[in-house]
Amino acid sequence: MKQAHKLKKIRILVADQEEVFRIGVRQLFSLEDDLRVVAQAATGEQAISLAERFRPHVLMVQGEIATEPPGKFMEQLRRASPRSKVVIIASALMGDMASRYMEGGAAGVVSKSAALSQFVRCVREAMKHKAGPVKVVGPVLVKPQVYPLRPPTRPADTLTQREKSVIACLMQGLPNREISRRLSIAEQTVKNHLRSIFDKVGVSDRLELVLYAVHQKLGLPLIEAEREQATGTGS
Repeated sequence: MKQAHKLKKIRILVADQEEVFRIGVRQLFSLEDDLRVVAQAATGEQAISLAERFRPHVLMVQGEIATEPPGKFMEQLRRASPRSKVVIIASALMGDMASRYMEGGAAGVVSKSAALSQFVRCVREAMKHKAGPVKVVGPVLVKPQVYPLRPPTRPADTLTQREKSVIACLMQGLPNREISRRLSIAEQTVKNHLRSIFDKVGVSDRLELVLYAVHQKLGLPLIEAEREQATGTGS
């Protein structure tokens, strides 16, 4: 009698500051025949050490866990486990940090608030795509060079100059209150602009918008307050 083929499991390291999240992800993956969490880390240093020790197929790493800039942290992870695919777990507040992880070679970015099924899908898709990154924006997987994640209601070129200024501030990671101060508009007006932008380009949150702006190479204005700060008035 032929021996049944043994299913090859995808070995995963989960690195996140929240223990309850790590436990939840481990339990989620334990329900899948092909997924197995082999290590958990609570800090960036632990993630690097355990990646070198276990050499997992996929590293699921909370973006905020690193004490180094995204590019340098990605280099450390690659040195520790060169063949591992890195998927960044992102909060909605990460802003352009998520895009810097992608530029540093991350295989994907998935929102921490994504549906549980999307974490499973993310791991499997990251393993499939060996040429080029797999981009996960919010809860929805996007293949390389394919954006937006759903057809936009209106093209991005309908964005007004003011809306582009709001996006430019968002790319700097500024909260609504600071954006209103920089642009000399009410905070409620900022919220109104954001709702309009989300509708025009077909995204649902700030993280998706930042990644959209990066990959669409939107021509964004230099905010006046930033220009003055950059030139300075040396004494």
